[in-house]
Amino acid sequence: MHELAITQSMLDIVLEKAKESGAQKVGAINLVVGELSGYVPESVSFYFDFLAKDTIAEGAALNFKAVSPRARCRSCDKPFEIKEFDWSCPRCGGSDIEITAGKELTIESIDVE
Repeated sequence: MHELAITQSMLDIVLEKAKESGAQKVGAINLVVGELSGYVPESVSFYFDFLAKDTIAEGAALNFKAVSPRARCRSCDKPFEIKEFDWSCPRCGGSDIEITAGKELTIESIDVE
């Protein structure tokens, strides 16, 4: 259900930026979604179709770019990609890590006419 609120916020930002640029129509919204963000692209798309009705964003394509989870070991400073069930450092085996990518949900760009 948190996708409803985040989709409304995203649409508000898109409509504000489109208005600022004098756009007549939003053609596409390009989103970056981290695999650890908890957001489900299908749910965002579902809510977007409902919320964008009767706006200049109605019918706009939502393009999702997935970001794999990455971390940095605080013990040995090694950056690494997090595997599904293994969150330990591949260099030293430590578990004191900092998540550096994979939690994001951002608007990368908006295509307007």
